[in-house]
Amino acid sequence: MAVDWILRDLDRVGQVWADCCEGRYEVGVQAGHPLGFWSPCYAGEVALGQLLADPTGELTDLRRRTTAYPEPLRKALTAGAWEAEFLVGAAAKGAARADTLYVSLCLSRAIGVLVQALFAADRRWCLNEKGALAVAETLPCAPPASAREYAACWGRPARMPSFWRRR
Repeated sequence: MAVDWILRDLDRVGQVWADCCEGRYEVGVQAGHPLGFWSPCYAGEVALGQLLADPTGELTDLRRRTTAYPEPLRKALTAGAWEAEFLVGAAAKGAARADTLYVSLCLSRAIGVLVQALFAADRRWCLNEKGALAVAETLPCAPPASAREYAACWGRPARMPSFWRRR
């Protein structure tokens, strides 16, 4: 079984957790994360990861606190879904110029933003992009569409399902 060893600065994770509780998050550029690294991932790692050692008890305490998804974070991430409609409009303009890279980046980010919003709406931690769309499609709040429909939109933003444009 593949295993990720995650080493984090506990002070940084604590600060990110405090930000999450206030409805603040950051998205940073990081290799291997095409949508960017969303800071709530830190809290999600603590909440969902397996602790192998915790001699001081700090992680156990943080884990206890991160089991409840913060309502301010849920509101902030779901409110951020507005960006998807903006990006789909931008993709349509890029498609008119046959700018394939721009269109695919806009649509990828639009879907990624909506996936983050769906996870937040369901009060679930989204750790990264890998497999996130497949999981998001199964959430109770997910609109009725499939990954194949999203993939069919690349290069053709007019085909983007209307429920994504309205979110």
